[in-house]
Amino acid sequence: MKRILPLLIILFFIFLLNGYVLSGIHTLSYSPYVTPIFWLAIVLITAAVIYGTQRLRQHGLDLFFKIASHMAITLVVSELIMVMMLFLGDAYGLITGTPRNVRWVEASFMLMLFTIFLFVYGMIFGKYNYKVIEHTLYFEDLPESFDEFKLVQISDIHAGSFNNPKAVQRGIDLINRQHADLFVFTGDLVNNKAEEIKPWISYFSQIRAPYGQFSILGNHDYGDYIKWGTEAEKTANLNQLKAYHKDLGFRLLLDEHVHIKKDDQHIVLAGVENWGIGFGERGDLKRALSNTTDREFKILLSHDPTHWEAQVKSYIPNVQLTLSGHTHGMQFGLEAFGIKWSPVKYRYKHWAGLKTENNSVININRGFGFIGFSGRIGIWPEITVIKLKKIR
Repeated sequence: MKRILPLLIILFFIFLLNGYVLSGIHTLSYSPYVTPIFWLAIVLITAAVIYGTQRLRQHGLDLFFKIASHMAITLVVSELIMVMMLFLGDAYGLITGTPRNVRWVEASFMLMLFTIFLFVYGMIFGKYNYKVIEHTLYFEDLPESFDEFKLVQISDIHAGSFNNPKAVQRGIDLINRQHADLFVFTGDLVNNKAEEIKPWISYFSQIRAPYGQFSILGNHDYGDYIKWGTEAEKTANLNQLKAYHKDLGFRLLLDEHVHIKKDDQHIVLAGVENWGIGFGERGDLKRALSNTTDREFKILLSHDPTHWEAQVKSYIPNVQLTLSGHTHGMQFGLEAFGIKWSPVKYRYKHWAGLKTENNSVININRGFGFIGFSGRIGIWPEITVIKLKKIR
């Protein structure tokens, strides 16, 4: 009974939601075919999701479940938007004593169709709609030799989600066209298993920069979100993933730092293991920055931006620049016309782009890949280009 009750509640919610949507459609059409066709579609999609969920235990996250679940997500979100519009119109009609406004219902229905279009676009095109975002950052303590130094950051590749080699290659080519001095990757190479990156090694190994390619681990890289036969299997998976970083040509930084030297000067590039509130606090910032001084210019790679909020921005010696990812901008939102909004803001106050506090700057990359929802709407995959400038 405990297992059946949640399912019954969900089915009841689906019935109410679709019943209200159908009432709106009936306002626009009195065809006798509308009701049976509508409910047949809802029943088929619901059954596909239930069946796909049962398959998860035997087949994992397969194509059938992805298609069924994405159809359901698209339908539910679009219907919720129509329902909210319908409710506002019906509430106004109830207060004023006027009948349901057909024009308002038409607008509600068109908004639902537009939402479906956005989701389809996001799943087919949006997830590979790579955007280059450029920042120029000014620092008083930047070594003279590093004035005009350019670095490229990507984050959250999530290789297990890719299904379009040509599109991924387009993203790689766009990275290389930035002609960066330094390349950094800030974690989440895979969704769960090291083997996910294997088909893509030949792609990402094309990335080269004169001063090197460096990387860190993200929360998904540890294999925490799936079941393993033994702890030894999980450990072996992580070790294999670390080896793949080397195959990619990435120097993996594990609570350590290196000196990036130019002429007779250097900057510190440090990287920590994943540290994030609610996502595992593995990283050791003190160890990563051991033997560094206030006089050195420091760039820190830390996957989760909550690390910067909790520790980095107030750390001594000062970390001038932190590069993070993790949030993906939730792969859904609006960044246009002066608006910057995503539902992820209710989990992370600062979720993308630059923020400065205590003379410490963080950049949160929106992610190169995708996970969960196989698409992006309004929050596009990002290639960050950062140019360092010295204040004279």
